[in-house]
Amino acid sequence: MPTLSSLLVLLLGLPGSLSCPQSCDCPPGSGVVWCNRRDLVVIPFDLPHDTRVLYLDSNWITHVPNGAFRGLKQLRELHLADNLIQNIGPGAFRGLGGGLRLLDLSGNQLQRMEATPFIALAWVRLELYDNPWHCDCSLQEVMEALPLDPETVQDIVCATAVWDEYAGKALAHLLNTGVNFCVSQQRNTDLAMLLTMFCWFTVVITYVIYYVRRNQAESRRHLEYLKSLPLPSKQSSPEEEVEEDTLSTIL
Repeated sequence: MPTLSSLLVLLLGLPGSLSCPQSCDCPPGSGVVWCNRRDLVVIPFDLPHDTRVLYLDSNWITHVPNGAFRGLKQLRELHLADNLIQNIGPGAFRGLGGGLRLLDLSGNQLQRMEATPFIALAWVRLELYDNPWHCDCSLQEVMEALPLDPETVQDIVCATAVWDEYAGKALAHLLNTGVNFCVSQQRNTDLAMLLTMFCWFTVVITYVIYYVRRNQAESRRHLEYLKSLPLPSKQSSPEEEVEEDTLSTIL
């Protein structure tokens, strides 16, 4: 029969396995934590370490911070659908055991997404539909960098795009037909650079013209000043003075 001390050692040896956030339900032995529809605005930090399925859907969560699920090494499914998530920290999923198989982010407010938070999540099925995606080069790079399920990729629809004609269309379909948002971004960058160079060139040319005209005006004023000066009287040399004196004596 186990003693009280042995039970304490057993409990202490399973840190967090029996804890449950006050706003959640954790049926004993199920590995499932229910935190959905609890009006949560942040992700609970004291989740049981033996959680395998975590429901956080239908809340008011706007941000997934770094290390939000640290220590949940047995997590297999993470449901974050129907929240107000707008951004995800680069280390949001750091600390998971690598066994995550489903990450549901559908029905949020995601417009842009970086690949960094998902790099360590191999073979995860991402649910990304019903988000107001803005289709541009960065989103295209994410889609190409992550091993997304072909079915879930079809659900990513451009609410807005760098080109208006692509709004309302599936991103995967656009990419398959040869649309390259990164090329359009490069063109925009080149155009902006060309416009900047033209502006600088115009400034330089304007300054050169101003400098030349100013020097010409100064030169004209200096020339007019020289012309306005009286001419110096002609002075006779000593030889000429002697000749003049001799002539005057003879006369």
